[in-house]
Amino acid sequence: MKVYENTGNKDTRSGFGAGLTELGNKNENVVALCADLTGSLKMNEFANQHPDRFYQVGIAEANMMGIAAGLTIGGKIPFTGTFANFSTGRVYDQIRQSIAYSDKNVKICASHSGLTLGEDGATHQILEDIGLMKMLPGMTVINTCDYNQTKAATIAIADHHGPVYLRFGRPKVANFTPENGSFEIGKAVHLQDGKDVTIVATGHLVWEALEAAKELNEKGISAEVINIHTIKPLDEKAILDSVKKTGCIVTAEEHNYLGGLGESIARTLAQHHPTPQEFVATQDTFGESGTPAQLLEKYGLNAANIAAKAEQVIKRK
Repeated sequence: MKVYENTGNKDTRSGFGAGLTELGNKNENVVALCADLTGSLKMNEFANQHPDRFYQVGIAEANMMGIAAGLTIGGKIPFTGTFANFSTGRVYDQIRQSIAYSDKNVKICASHSGLTLGEDGATHQILEDIGLMKMLPGMTVINTCDYNQTKAATIAIADHHGPVYLRFGRPKVANFTPENGSFEIGKAVHLQDGKDVTIVATGHLVWEALEAAKELNEKGISAEVINIHTIKPLDEKAILDSVKKTGCIVTAEEHNYLGGLGESIARTLAQHHPTPQEFVATQDTFGESGTPAQLLEKYGLNAANIAAKAEQVIKRK
């Protein structure tokens, strides 16, 4: 098995902040807007270095989306920043009407996604945002796995014309992808070769998928692991090539199983290559208050459950 080294736990939101700062230094058209969460989104350095290109709009998320849409008309590349719940559910109408419908070049950057913002509880958590955003025509949806990949994705989306939803998180998680690595929108990252089962994961659960593959390897089960950082457009070829070899698949995400990555993959399989599939995701429920570790364990979003689902799906081949 290929061994991946955690170079030190880091939060993905800091990867966004670092990428945004780098962009600000090399692209004068990049502007940033924040809804009173500059520190939480790690946008402080951009704001300090480029005060003329930073807009603090306050707790007025809908207005922020409208301003961002307007800025694109003058050739600016706006990056908006707030929690994922407020970046999507609170402002869905503004995104649909002002950004997606007219193909505005706005980068909607969302921290504190999923369960792992922890103690703030269900009102601040969101487990439906991927579904909301992937249904919008023309919207690119990205969910990064660690600090390095989040930084790379932040930089890459500035060169992509069209609306983007970039989703990342609050807690410090394993940082294992290459430093200063490239990021190709819509191209899956093949992490581990395997012949018995395919494990496709996104976001924070990519590291858990690698840990699950190690557990399975100790039992003599060979797991292929794929990092799907871009949920839309989906790299269908990478998924289909893998399941044609392994004959079964587990999908893992910090999101509701309804509307998320797993559902997109299920559609792909149904259309092109019907394959047994198991889902590691929340089961049509809201979250609750607790530490990130407690919540991931309670809702089964961890290596142990990924490995268990892999053993289950193998029996269905």
